[in-house]
Amino acid sequence: MPLSYTTRTLTLPDDLSDVVDLLQQGECVALPTETVFGLAADASNPDAVAKIFSAKQRPTNHPLIVHISDIHQAERWVTQVPDVAYQLADAFWPGPLSLLMHKHPHINASVTGGLDGIVLRAPNHPDFQAILQASKLGLAAPSANLYKSISPTSANHVLKTLGGRIAAVVETNTPPVCGIESTILDIRCFPPKLLRPGPISAAQISALLGVDVEVPLAHQQVVPGNVTKHYQPQTPAHLCDEQVIHARVTNQVTDRIAWLVYSSEAQTLLGDYPDVRVLSSEPADYARDLYHALHELDGLGCAQIMIETPPQDSAWLAVNDRLRRACA
Repeated sequence: MPLSYTTRTLTLPDDLSDVVDLLQQGECVALPTETVFGLAADASNPDAVAKIFSAKQRPTNHPLIVHISDIHQAERWVTQVPDVAYQLADAFWPGPLSLLMHKHPHINASVTGGLDGIVLRAPNHPDFQAILQASKLGLAAPSANLYKSISPTSANHVLKTLGGRIAAVVETNTPPVCGIESTILDIRCFPPKLLRPGPISAAQISALLGVDVEVPLAHQQVVPGNVTKHYQPQTPAHLCDEQVIHARVTNQVTDRIAWLVYSSEAQTLLGDYPDVRVLSSEPADYARDLYHALHELDGLGCAQIMIETPPQDSAWLAVNDRLRRACA
């Protein structure tokens, strides 16, 4: 499928009708969410969905998350909305929680990767919600970037890899507040199973449901983000501890290295070392700024990006998941 666009940069509310027209015509438009920018297209239109895969160079057997305005829209997409879905939606929707359910028989296989489940989410971003309400569509929307590259948290990030490959991107005054992709929860079983960690934690879900959510160390369920290499900068990235940082600095390695750290100890060791970005020691704030920092460091032309390994407790589960795949 040839891809040759003059990618337009649009804003809301002025360009709302243009965005809706493009989506209803089967085009792809990159939209801001509270997680990352998503590459949206009409999930009920197989040709529009095919353009997502083509633009991203993403394998067609990888399912997409369908974004809807609220839980009441789920009946169109699934065989039956279980009671637990309403309970979870009441607590966490709109928001960064995606729910895997049994798909309705009429759903085209392209959006589910040929699988019998479908992942639904109601995004908590004013621009995306306005577009959902105006278009009356369910929008398939994976991250708006080339497959396996760093997820975008700004319109400029989108244009770096998808400029000329998609119809438009919506610029926003409300940037993503989560900074990493949504939590994916399989509610076809009970207790539910966490398939991708994200901003909504297993502890939050367990507290709501009164049952321990299963959190497998690894699984083979095909869901967005569950590939070994993902979210990767073009510059080789490596996780490192304090000892490695100390050795690199004291041995005066000649290669130009970019550093991503969070601890005061690492900052002290690096001192006035150039090309250092410091993120928060709070996991939610670290996650919010992670991809922005990786994009920035990736553009410096360094030989490597060295990333200080964060704490390994449950609060950092989502961050460690993204970094492990980025450094694989």
